Amino acid sequence: MNSRERVLAAINHQESDRVPIDFGGHRSSGIAAIAYAKLKKALGITSGDIYVYDMIQQLAIVESPVLDAVGADVVELGRGFMLDDKDWKPWVLPDGTPCKIPGYTNLEKRGEDSYLISGDGLDLAIQKKGCLYFEQIHWPLADRPIEDDDFSDLQEVFKHSVWTDVTSPGGHIPLTKVGLKILAAGAKALRESTERAIIGLFGGSMFEIPQFLYRMDNYFTYMALYPEACIRLSEQLCQLHLSNLEKWLGAVAPYIDIVLFGDDLGGQHGPLISPIMYRKYYKPYHKKLWLRVKELAPHVKIQLHTCGGIEPLLEDLIDAGLEIANPIQITCKGMNAESLKAKYGQRLTFWGGGCDTQYLLPRATSKEVAKHVKEQITILSPGGGFVFQQVHNILADVPPENIIAMFEAVHSY
Repeated sequence: MNSRERVLAAINHQESDRVPIDFGGHRSSGIAAIAYAKLKKALGITSGDIYVYDMIQQLAIVESPVLDAVGADVVELGRGFMLDDKDWKPWVLPDGTPCKIPGYTNLEKRGEDSYLISGDGLDLAIQKKGCLYFEQIHWPLADRPIEDDDFSDLQEVFKHSVWTDVTSPGGHIPLTKVGLKILAAGAKALRESTERAIIGLFGGSMFEIPQFLYRMDNYFTYMALYPEACIRLSEQLCQLHLSNLEKWLGAVAPYIDIVLFGDDLGGQHGPLISPIMYRKYYKPYHKKLWLRVKELAPHVKIQLHTCGGIEPLLEDLIDAGLEIANPIQITCKGMNAESLKAKYGQRLTFWGGGCDTQYLLPRATSKEVAKHVKEQITILSPGGGFVFQQVHNILADVPPENIIAMFEAVHSY
């Protein structure tokens, strides 16, 4: 099997020649740039550079030699863009490592702190001295009453929230007539250059975007105080997503295998909202978006990145049309891999859960990492329905020898 065949077999609940691997195929399966620089050195790879494609999370592009070294079977659609050195500009990581960042990034250094700034000069996020990531500092609707809002200006409001304004390569291309041609050309060229499965990042958040706009505490309060307004917001947001989804799929659908949506619905101790609230505020809109994907591109598989303890929501997510769940945060309540596989393994592909990044990968020995990985594969891989990925991104403090041991364990299984 080639990589694409291997991944698609797993999604179709068929066992393949080996467990498929994702490393850096989307913005929650990658690696912090600081850890990536150390990994390249440990692998003896001196070509290329350290390219930070996700400024907020400080994630590095996993380059082809590293993908080859770990046997990765997946690549992100964004790798079809920003291919010229002039598309990037120099920057320095918090540990002093030189790197490159997207040239379109609006970044300003003030003293020892760095700011991400909107196109019209508003401070959106800050990285203070000693911090590894950028943190949101502006919520554009935090002081605007929600109860009588018609939300007609959402597209403009998005320009003033860091999570909706600061994009990664591919996402920076506008969905205009010219932009869609650029998207299609880049996607087509990437497809022709690789046998890896391609993930297109769409996003389409229904639950998180209101938090980015109002601030989490405000929005959660509004769901209790102003349910009708929150439903109007979901309806308006869904219509905006549908319009963008139709344009975007029209350009890239022939060249991708998976479309990735994102909505972090869970925390360490379970869902952040009840199943009843999920059904009321979000399920109808997830269902509309995912159904539209299948209407426009039946071959494209639907994946949702949703952190935390989401088990009580899985039946509803599957009913809404979900095919692939990520990142399977196995240290959270209700997320035991064995139980999940037994209950949902015939109906859902688990893209993740392969190695705990919260406690084990940063702190265990290489032998302990390898043992843990093989145990997870033993549980999750039978009958297909499993793509190996560590639980979320590898953070800056993870030793490179543990990362190498993790991938070697997959190949030696």
